Amino acid sequence: MATIQMESQLDVARIRTDFPILHQNDDEGQPLVYLDNAASSQRPQSVIDCLSDVYQRYYANVHRGGHRLSSESTELYEASRRAAQRFIGARSDNEVIFTSGTTMGINLVARSWGDANLAAGDEILLTEMEHHSNLVPWHQLAERTGATIRAIPVTGEGLLDLDYLPRLLSERTKIVALCAVSNVLGTINPVEQVVEAAHAVGAKVLVDAAQAVPHEAIDVTKWDADFVAFSAHKMLGPSGVGILYGKEELLDAMPPFLGGGSMIDHVAIDHFTPAMLPSKFEAGTPPIADAIALKPAIEYLEKVGLSQILQHEQSLAAYAHDLLASIPGLRFLGPSVTEKAGIVSFTIDGLAASDVAAFVDGHGIAVREGHHCTLPLHKKLGISASVRASFYLYNTREEVQKLADSVKTTVAFFG
Repeated sequence: MATIQMESQLDVARIRTDFPILHQNDDEGQPLVYLDNAASSQRPQSVIDCLSDVYQRYYANVHRGGHRLSSESTELYEASRRAAQRFIGARSDNEVIFTSGTTMGINLVARSWGDANLAAGDEILLTEMEHHSNLVPWHQLAERTGATIRAIPVTGEGLLDLDYLPRLLSERTKIVALCAVSNVLGTINPVEQVVEAAHAVGAKVLVDAAQAVPHEAIDVTKWDADFVAFSAHKMLGPSGVGILYGKEELLDAMPPFLGGGSMIDHVAIDHFTPAMLPSKFEAGTPPIADAIALKPAIEYLEKVGLSQILQHEQSLAAYAHDLLASIPGLRFLGPSVTEKAGIVSFTIDGLAASDVAAFVDGHGIAVREGHHCTLPLHKKLGISASVRASFYLYNTREEVQKLADSVKTTVAFFG
């Protein structure tokens, strides 16, 4: 990865004018410093306006109803799918499935492709840094099929120990599931390298891209991953909607995951015929307005530029490392700033993560504390919880300075 520049090239002051929620103070008059973007991002006015516009002017159920509103909603819904296709470089809009988020996308693959293709004796390869959403669905699949879970270890530097990859991969490996970016360590994983190794033994690959797609340009054809899942709410879009990308030939061969309206071509009392892609995996009434509002979120990120966004976030992470490193007892989690995204997680000797987060919240600063839905990783690191600050395109160096000052005050307060 290129050397990180300390000064961002983004016009952050102008960008911040597009986000109404950032212009508020808490009960003590402290301005909001929002540093919990790995959990969920904020939304620009264009996305908020789109949601309002849909409900005021266009809302109706999609793909059904012979009236104007239904036709207009359907066109906007499908335009958003095409925007997502372009954004990730998918070959066809048939490869873009609307879901409720990353979790549902992974569960869809585990239930549909997994149930159809795994049996006792097969192996599922994960990593020690996975979010629970990319662990539990595979645990459940293993319980249903008798398959075995294996995991790529994490090194002391917070990187995947790929020296283990040749001995973990075999003809028994049916699927490899890994995050593109760790939600705790910030580690940017070598997805293409893992995909190539997995495909060499005939295994499929699912990538949890929830922490990657909002922050860097992704080309799913370059990755060559078989499945990629991500969520809108981490990329300036609404909550309750996400995308599952899958190679068309795989999705076409997979049985439907949910049954109901929209996913059928024909229904009789004793049988049904599923619809074609992508409808086959979109049963029931979808999150119509939320899916439509994904398009302006994508367009906003494209206008700003993903490469500039990542460089900006990494510069803030580097600044945070510089400022926090002098605090006695503070230990960073994860690799060096040149090998990770804009996520800075840490512990402080003798202080509970919950106390640190609560104290800085008193200064108007929102950070995350806990195990961040990565209990196995925290156990591997020998800790029960950590504090996480995660940056996005609207965060500033001044906010990083406020975080560092507040953490220093916290340490002094607790003695």
